[in-house]
Amino acid sequence: MHRKQAEEKTIAAIYDVLLYTEMGKTIDLEELISSLCETPYENADTFVKRMVIAAIKHMKEIIPVYEEHMRGWTWNRLDHLEQALLLYCYCHFFYDTEEVSKKIVINVGVEYAKKYLDPKAKGFINAILDKVLVKNV
Repeated sequence: MHRKQAEEKTIAAIYDVLLYTEMGKTIDLEELISSLCETPYENADTFVKRMVIAAIKHMKEIIPVYEEHMRGWTWNRLDHLEQALLLYCYCHFFYDTEEVSKKIVINVGVEYAKKYLDPKAKGFINAILDKVLVKNV
């Protein structure tokens, strides 16, 4: 699977988890990933599995980091797709096994914002990622 496909499937999986959670339903993560990747879970793309699991595992820690940088906004006010994209970008930058530059992650975030979100969202995505994606040395 190409990286772009893996990124889109990851964002879709995180989005689905957010929706199911809001509805108070449980979701079988392995089944979801298997379905999105169209292969048994064991054979599913490892990047997708890593990023989705990281987003779910660290969501409660990640959301306050974003909210700290939102002026006049709260996490819950964001569209679920925006939330999924921001969770993905955070996990890609901080939790991926391969180090990736802030610039690349922001570009990916803006690219998907342009493709899937309201035209104004790309500026917000760019600005919030620039503030949040900072590694303490």
